[in-house]
Amino acid sequence: MHGKQVYGALTIMILTIYAIRVTPLLIFRKEIKNRWIRSFLYYVPYVTLAVMTFPAILGATSSVWSGMIALVVGILAALISGDLFTVAICACVAVFLSEMIIL
Repeated sequence: MHGKQVYGALTIMILTIYAIRVTPLLIFRKEIKNRWIRSFLYYVPYVTLAVMTFPAILGATSSVWSGMIALVVGILAALISGDLFTVAICACVAVFLSEMIIL
């Protein structure tokens, strides 16, 4: 990118981020009392994180199947122990073993 293109791209990014952060403050002046909207807004960060990480999990390995195996093992490890380190180790071992079997 050339200098003017970089500044143009940065300006668009700044305005977009600013608009996303300021718009709710301008629209919602009072506390939101609707139970459904509050519930919806509560889960937005979790859904966003899941949507961003799921494709990365499947594409991080040389095979989609080993990524899928690691995902299932990670979910099971999270349900059993709940410890992030244990989940990461179990998923890494699952990828290692499944890559050895698949290849």
